[in-house]
Amino acid sequence: MLYDIIILGAGSMGMSAGYHLAKEGRKVLMLDSYHPPHDHGSHHGETRIIRHAYGEGEAYVPFALRARELWKDLEQKLGRDIFIETGVLNCGPESSPFIQNVLKSGERYDLHVEELTSNQMKKRWTGLTIPADYMGAYEKDAGYLRTDPILNGYADLAVSHGAVLAGGQRVEEVEIKKSNVEVKTKDGIHRGKKLIVTAGAWGAEILSQLGLQLPITVTRKTFAWLHADATFHEDKFPCFSFDTDIGTYYGFPDINGTGLKIGRHDTGLPIHPDQKGAPFHDGDAEELQSFLSRFMGSGTFLLREGKTCMYSMTPDEDFIIDYHPEHPEVMYALGFSGHGFKFASAVGETLSEMAMEKELTVDMKPFRISRFA
Repeated sequence: MLYDIIILGAGSMGMSAGYHLAKEGRKVLMLDSYHPPHDHGSHHGETRIIRHAYGEGEAYVPFALRARELWKDLEQKLGRDIFIETGVLNCGPESSPFIQNVLKSGERYDLHVEELTSNQMKKRWTGLTIPADYMGAYEKDAGYLRTDPILNGYADLAVSHGAVLAGGQRVEEVEIKKSNVEVKTKDGIHRGKKLIVTAGAWGAEILSQLGLQLPITVTRKTFAWLHADATFHEDKFPCFSFDTDIGTYYGFPDINGTGLKIGRHDTGLPIHPDQKGAPFHDGDAEELQSFLSRFMGSGTFLLREGKTCMYSMTPDEDFIIDYHPEHPEVMYALGFSGHGFKFASAVGETLSEMAMEKELTVDMKPFRISRFA
């Protein structure tokens, strides 16, 4: 069969793109090395923070707001909650560029962002032990996304519109022919008029077969769940992102008794995605505990479970969403640098518009590869 579009990587971005294309009547094949949802990509761990006043820069805000609309639409189609508004507390020194970007983008786009002093934060959330020179930017209608229901929901919807989902299909070779694109896996050769690469940590390796070298480094990251007291339960405590002098940390309240979830966003050792690096160890736990003892020192936290994941990092930590410069029938969305999942709904829409040669709903100029030229 000749497909209209073959998607390599059926994770959050690829599954979203597959759904958006299939509902428009396109013949879509979604290939993945594993069977999504799985823990080999960037969508495992049950939850992801979603925020709209964006510390990484104002260019992201229209993208985040469009993603929010699409998440709400997906909720209605699935008939279940996938976006939970716990609020998100951004915290750091007043001089932090991240905090200042949150405040500026919130003001520019008229978002519900509340500026808080250290004392105000400690009074509102009694588990916090914030230094006096830190400030907060609290976005009350932000929160978290449920990853597995989203992946499963997109898969079911895409297949209901005729898309083909094939897991366990590791790509062996990709070639551009005169009339189509050929993708070779263990089960044979698949042909499509166009190709979308959303293969996460493996994406740059795939595109290198087509002569495109992307500035992406794969790094090992860790996160964990810790037993916490009632102070940190979901009905009393928000999701959070802290830009501190000991690192950048993010986390979630105790959701349904699973424990306080926390991870470190910055640093990380380079790895090959097939190896994933060392498993979670005592040193990783100590790193997280050092943050908790300083900024949430009123609580007692015992490790429940620790895991590793991978970030695909670009030099500026911004996304790359573009066409292959020599083969416009090839599109890709990669290098999400640890903050991409919240945008998956809108990334999928964007890729579908690119593949169908439609006008884009959100401007992609900030995410083009040409910025590295």
